[in-house]
Amino acid sequence: MEIVTLSNVCKSYPSFCLNKVSFSLEQGKITGFIGRNGAGKTTTIKSMLNLIHTDSGEIRYFGLPLYGHETEIKQRIGYSTGTVSWYPRKTIRQIIDVTRLFYKNWDENACRHYMELFSLDERKKPIELSEGMKVKCNLMFALSHRAEVLILDEPTSGLDPFSRDELLELFIKLKENGVTILFSTHITSDLERCADNIIYISSGEIKAECPKLNFMENCGRPGETLEEIILRLEREARA
Repeated sequence: MEIVTLSNVCKSYPSFCLNKVSFSLEQGKITGFIGRNGAGKTTTIKSMLNLIHTDSGEIRYFGLPLYGHETEIKQRIGYSTGTVSWYPRKTIRQIIDVTRLFYKNWDENACRHYMELFSLDERKKPIELSEGMKVKCNLMFALSHRAEVLILDEPTSGLDPFSRDELLELFIKLKENGVTILFSTHITSDLERCADNIIYISSGEIKAECPKLNFMENCGRPGETLEEIILRLEREARA
């Protein structure tokens, strides 16, 4: 079942253009969003959250268009970027007490579970956290209102290998519970481990959207890793 769809989404800047981006996310699947810096990953994700206004195209969640149903939709989705950049001098507890007011389904038990899982101290302030702990803090907020869709921009950025392993295991468990996950990353070994599907974007255009195994079979050469495939495709595109 397709739970998120983008159809011909366009956004133009003076030096970059997101060109007719179309793809869908399946319910209960993990989709890796890959491409080099500047390829359009973050612009696409910001479009999906209406953080930037697109020039044309349509974005739908749960069968509803984002425009006109944004408040309703955002009750059911979670977003996390690599770091926490808001309220740096407030305690985590103070930020929780404000954030929970915006979500009808805020689950304090889930919040405490993820704080314990990520070893977060609610008395600390984001400014006092390491980069890795900031990532975990942001994910805790994204996971604490029973989101059905998680949109994650570089969620494993700054994490040590053990913490990344923990996080990937969490993604797999969430998927088993029906949560749909889209995450962009440059750490292709993470995708090799847990992604079901791959979306590959280059120069603002979707070049591939398919199951991970199909991507590696159709785009790869014998013995190539996912990282090696992407590097070769980018070199070929610029040859």
